[in-house]
Amino acid sequence: MSNRRKFLQKLSASFLASGAFIGNSSANFPKSVIDHSLSEADFWKEIRKGFPLTHERIYMNNGTFGPAPYAVSQAMNSCLEEINRSGEYGKFDQERAMLASFLGVGTDELSLTHNTTEGINIMVWGLPLQKGDEVILTTHEHVGNALPWLNRAKLEGIVLRTFEPKNTQEKNLEEIKKLINSKTKVIAVPHVTCTTGLVFPIKEIADLARSKGIYTAIDGAHGAGTFDLNISELGCDFYAGCFHKWFLGPVGTGFLYVKKELLDELQAIQVGGYSDDGWDITTNPPVIRGLNPTAHRYDYGTQSRALYVGVAAAAKFHLEIGKGKIESRIRELNDYLYVGLQAMGGKIQILTSAEKESRIAMISFKSLDMSYQEIAKGLSNEGFRIRQVPESGVNAIRISTHIYNSKTEIDSLVASLEKVLG
Repeated sequence: MSNRRKFLQKLSASFLASGAFIGNSSANFPKSVIDHSLSEADFWKEIRKGFPLTHERIYMNNGTFGPAPYAVSQAMNSCLEEINRSGEYGKFDQERAMLASFLGVGTDELSLTHNTTEGINIMVWGLPLQKGDEVILTTHEHVGNALPWLNRAKLEGIVLRTFEPKNTQEKNLEEIKKLINSKTKVIAVPHVTCTTGLVFPIKEIADLARSKGIYTAIDGAHGAGTFDLNISELGCDFYAGCFHKWFLGPVGTGFLYVKKELLDELQAIQVGGYSDDGWDITTNPPVIRGLNPTAHRYDYGTQSRALYVGVAAAAKFHLEIGKGKIESRIRELNDYLYVGLQAMGGKIQILTSAEKESRIAMISFKSLDMSYQEIAKGLSNEGFRIRQVPESGVNAIRISTHIYNSKTEIDSLVASLEKVLG
């Protein structure tokens, strides 16, 4: 039996034996199946065996989608089989509690959504804004953060004020300070930009906003699974994220953090099953007695329990390795890639900040002599999956690496890039 198959069987058996994914109320983690006594290089090779990713191509596009480890699909399949056996699709209160703990928030502050964009829309339309109120954004927003704010500006007359991201956290904080005035109501920047992987100082931004009575509504698409994240410690008011990128969970899963004391300020515009605290349509007039007193008011209606069982399995996978260890590995690979690209000299222009605090998992670059589309085609022909970045006129190549990647793969990328550029 291959080492890969042995790893899969051992890991899957341990996760499933815990019972946490098939209706058992036990929240205990299974005994560790990951050997932390291995050398650093062997440890990460062992982790790589836990992913079904092909070896025929080197995947470096985790910023778009994070392939899930075997443990996630095994847990989901087991849950689906149980649901279809019993006809009981159930709730996922246990999984929500686990995810809240993982993210460092209260269970009553966590709404489970389908993606980051859904969470952002809840923030955008739920905040008490009036015509003329101002919202601060960057010029490097993902469409999922830009379009909802642009839509509310178009329909309700709020004003969007933007700034071009700078290359250090200090400079970006200063840019935000410059835009703040008496009409500023919201700062709605990303934790990490999708364009160049720039990390914003969210804690400092939140402290600044709080001192001036301004809401912070953060696009956290690249936050969960990269940082050893504790959202409460960031101090922001709202934080929307997803589980299908760095968290390595299934597509169709996301979350929204709403600070508990702001639940009644962020209006629930769309409601349904589980949003309410009592209603009666037989009275005259019909009434809704109130909303669910928690952030669960925002994740109305039926959702797939199997998906969130998969997310819980992804969380366990992270915890088995160690959240801090994962962040350190992501930063290590990012630094290694940055140094490798720097060594190419004038052949490319690195757009991502050199400041280590301002990057974590993604690096973008461009060539002055070759279009980004040509570079992307060349790297694809060399066997790499990367992302093109046309957003905001960046016109660059973005490389995003995760724990399943290796320094050897990064060396291969740099060598292939040298070949493509000629």
